[in-house]
Amino acid sequence: MNPYFVGFLVPVAVSLLLHKRRKAERKRGVQVEVGGEPGYAVRNYRFEQPVETHWEGVSTLAELFERSCKEYVYMPLLGTRKLISRETESAPGGRSFEKLHLGEYEWKCYAEAFKSVCNFSSGLIRLGHQKNERVAIFAETRAEWQVALQACFRQNITVVTIYASLGEEALCHSLNETEVTTVICGQKELKKLIDISGQLDTVTRVVYINEEGISDEVSLARNSTSWIIESFDEVGRLGTEAPVEANMPLPSDVAVIMYTSGSTGLPKGVMMTHCNVLATLSAVMTIVPVLGSKDIYLAYLPLAHILELAAEALMAAVGASIGYGSPLTLTDTSSKIKKGTLGDASALKPTLMTAVPAILDRVRDGVRKKVDGTGGAAKKLFDIGYNRRLAAINGSWLGAWGLEKLLWDTLVFGKVRAILGGKIRFVLSGGAPLSGDTQRFINICLGAPIGQGYGLTETCAGGTFSEYDDTSVGRVGAPLPCSYIKLIDWPEGGYLTTDSPMPRGEIVIGGPNVTKGYFKNEAKTNEVYKDDEKGMRWFYSGDIGRFHPDGCLEIIDRKKDIVKLQHGEYVSLGKVEAALIVSPYVENIMVHADPFHNYCVALVVAAHNELENWASQQGIKYSDFSDLCQKQEAVKEVLGSIAKAGKQARLEKFEIPAKIKLIPEPWTPESGLVTAALKLKREVIRKTYENDLAQLYA
Repeated sequence: MNPYFVGFLVPVAVSLLLHKRRKAERKRGVQVEVGGEPGYAVRNYRFEQPVETHWEGVSTLAELFERSCKEYVYMPLLGTRKLISRETESAPGGRSFEKLHLGEYEWKCYAEAFKSVCNFSSGLIRLGHQKNERVAIFAETRAEWQVALQACFRQNITVVTIYASLGEEALCHSLNETEVTTVICGQKELKKLIDISGQLDTVTRVVYINEEGISDEVSLARNSTSWIIESFDEVGRLGTEAPVEANMPLPSDVAVIMYTSGSTGLPKGVMMTHCNVLATLSAVMTIVPVLGSKDIYLAYLPLAHILELAAEALMAAVGASIGYGSPLTLTDTSSKIKKGTLGDASALKPTLMTAVPAILDRVRDGVRKKVDGTGGAAKKLFDIGYNRRLAAINGSWLGAWGLEKLLWDTLVFGKVRAILGGKIRFVLSGGAPLSGDTQRFINICLGAPIGQGYGLTETCAGGTFSEYDDTSVGRVGAPLPCSYIKLIDWPEGGYLTTDSPMPRGEIVIGGPNVTKGYFKNEAKTNEVYKDDEKGMRWFYSGDIGRFHPDGCLEIIDRKKDIVKLQHGEYVSLGKVEAALIVSPYVENIMVHADPFHNYCVALVVAAHNELENWASQQGIKYSDFSDLCQKQEAVKEVLGSIAKAGKQARLEKFEIPAKIKLIPEPWTPESGLVTAALKLKREVIRKTYENDLAQLYA
């Protein structure tokens, strides 16, 4: 048979099959009758009842970890890169930056990790930690964090998790409210603790993780506080010398009090039991294909975030390897990586990773900037390859299939995949909705599906999850097998379960993954948690969603983010921000709507390189980036760009900001303007820029 005819026939056949499959779209979620408030409820199509545990005889996280360590004895579990040197590099303008020279990953196998856990667990008791007292882990994501967590579980010690970027007020609140007696921390975190030592009511012991240069902080802590100060290694040695029998928890015991990152006001402590977290892990086991000991997971998100904590617990459960990194050393070009040194992804070559949308947006923008900066034939080649693959994913027989796909992967996308090590087979995105544009871009460039999940700290990250073979964008999948998802009417916002063509309403999540509530905050707990007549616990999310005919959920709004303008139009701030952030000039954006006016405005964190490149092309003179952001030509250019993005997203005219203020400084967790998960702290930003916002409405 003529090979050209075959080359034509195969794509056509595939295209027809895909089209037929889409017409007869299979159900991923099915409607179910549930108790509680009336609504439209859906369950996972494979499980009639919510799953509680995937592992026979395992009902707690402590049991799950011990089981894995006995099954995967000599397999590598915890990997850390050796620090070879720190160097300071000077930049124009007198600023200096720390650069790290990192070596290869050094590993602890499952047996060694279990021994470390048992020793540290015993050491905590020998150090004086009492039954019913709580431990706080206040550190960056690293192997010691995981060891400390599992050690606490073996003694049925509730762990209080605190973001390393948390401010002083929120830090004091979290430690005092939970009456923590022992804190495990790193060098930067020890500095913060010393600064607020006079405001801490119950802390008596501090265990510091051994780091280069920490001796000054240790000496200061010993001289200025009454705390017992001991190193992480020393606590492990105490346990080695005098082992203590394990005090294993019950499924209903609180494993973690996880403090939210506080996008509104002081953080709230969510009480998660062992069975809550185990339900989520068990559900995800049924969704991600062939998880196992051949997988390598890159850990770099905060372990104080439920997405990362659950992901690492799942990796350990299946015998995978966990290599630790950080957002500042992730790739070969990351800000803290010394030139010529491999980034974490290149050194580890992971097969799995989690990411929040803000991280994936940065990867997309970084690739785009590099391609656009190269220009010429290389840019044309990338664009052609991308559009050919996009056509194929969308089901067109004219797209790149088979050998042509392999050709584009080799010529173009292989270089992009090398950024994250070249072996990624699955990416989990959670924490916030991911734009369809970014999802498609990452999917094509990495050649791996992105599983979008939807869940909250209050549901142990459980809620929905898109399946491996679901190539749709903009949705967050069907209910996880541990959860029922119910939509209830919100008449004030105009969202009803009787809406056509899809039922819409506030998202309520029920199942064994729904947590006990907020620590010492009964009023707030009673406001958003409800138990129905059948004993099912439900959490009212405040998010607005709609169900597609196949049972998959799409997040479309947020109750708290809706503002009514002067003439009665409603503006969903989050929806508008998600549409406008695709502008190449936008690093971050907060839309603001004043109910006493008929238009909205925005604070735009300007994308440094893009705006400077435009200014250079236009011949605009400026002294520094702050000066450029004040120039009317720059403001006009960015305003035009976001207006274009708004029109492409089919926003209404009143939804597109009429005026903007360009912000030269990035919003980081350290600045206190975004959370550790990079979500906007609206009230903090409004207060910080209240004069600028007032001027926009003047």
